[in-house]
Amino acid sequence: MRNRVVIDPKVMVGKPVIAGTRITVEQILRMLGQGIAADEILDDFPQLEIKDIYAAINYASALVAHEEVYPKFIKAEA
Repeated sequence: MRNRVVIDPKVMVGKPVIAGTRITVEQILRMLGQGIAADEILDDFPQLEIKDIYAAINYASALVAHEEVYPKFIKAEA
């Protein structure tokens, strides 16, 4: 799956894309988030495979997994 998502400054201004395409990880995630089924995405973009959609999800998951969260502490009322 690692080879399916690539970053190249010459392609889509360096946004992560599916290898060999100009389809961004962001675009795939937005479509999934809008409720568009994977089968429909594959119909709309015949150059994609289901493994590409999984790779986009895994890529985003890895980014979120390494995200640092700093909880905001709320002062307790006296």
